[in-house]
Amino acid sequence: MILKYSYSLIAPFYDAILEKTTAPIRQQSIAQIDQLENKKTLLMGIGTGLDIPYLPKNADITGIDITPAMLRKARQRALLHQCNIQLKECDAMNLPYENEQFDVVIMHLILAVVPDSAKALSEASRVLKKGGLLIIFDKFLKPGQLALTKRLMNLFIRHIATKTNVVIEPLLAKHPELTLLSDQPVLANGWFRRIACQKK
Repeated sequence: MILKYSYSLIAPFYDAILEKTTAPIRQQSIAQIDQLENKKTLLMGIGTGLDIPYLPKNADITGIDITPAMLRKARQRALLHQCNIQLKECDAMNLPYENEQFDVVIMHLILAVVPDSAKALSEASRVLKKGGLLIIFDKFLKPGQLALTKRLMNLFIRHIATKTNVVIEPLLAKHPELTLLSDQPVLANGWFRRIACQKK
């Protein structure tokens, strides 16, 4: 997969680009999950571990990513913050877990990165327990939004970094088992949104 290798090159610069900008949103996103330390949690696309500083130290948390270079940085950050997290190299579009294994699934800046956003969302819903919480933070166009610049940009960067033309509503519409709890604009005039869903 091209992204696996492109993100190996991006890994050394990833934190410098995203850490300060996304830190408050990550913190707020994780804070909205009540008693996270008592819930089995999956972080899909953990990257360099920018969520780790905001996780409870003794929680049952698994973080997955397809890029070894990203996971190495995540391990270093976990040690620094004394976070007991299991890190695993695997594909968000093909999770190695049985159905309904997690109380919480967190998808921070991953749905617009993976080649097949629909498949990644399906996998997240599949491994989420009934009554479980799905937290999403990413960039999404609004339904019907023209956004010519973003759509043109997508032609050039979708294979090496991220997609800029993802619309979340059609993806969620395929999952009637997911009830939308909240949808909040958080960055770039609402291009980036934080979304919470609960599995019926």
